[in-house]
Amino acid sequence: MSVRFTIDHAARFVHAVAEGVCTLKDLEDYLDQIVVQGAMPYRKLWDCSQAKYQYTDADVMEVGARVSVYANMDPRGPIAIVATSPSTIEASLRFANLGGAKRPVKVFSTEAEARRWLFSQPEN
Repeated sequence: MSVRFTIDHAARFVHAVAEGVCTLKDLEDYLDQIVVQGAMPYRKLWDCSQAKYQYTDADVMEVGARVSVYANMDPRGPIAIVATSPSTIEASLRFANLGGAKRPVKVFSTEAEARRWLFSQPEN
């Protein structure tokens, strides 16, 4: 799997790192664990600075349908994305904005900047 992550229930924080080729299946597995482990309201740091997304328009529609269901699971915590290439920035924002999410989402070029912003956001 190209996405590895930890869920820290005590800190109410999810740290995910995507490396190499990241597919729809990788994203679905990650999202499933967020839901199953009750981490939807937690702050999330998504680092895809070393990833290359591989998806089709149909994949985006599939993820969009799944994320739309999550809209009923509010509150959902803020997401700080670490992305450095135009393609990962665009793809990350595209996925983050699916399903009408009403939560802060911001892209950063470093993890330190992302963490500072993320932990300045109110906790859900």
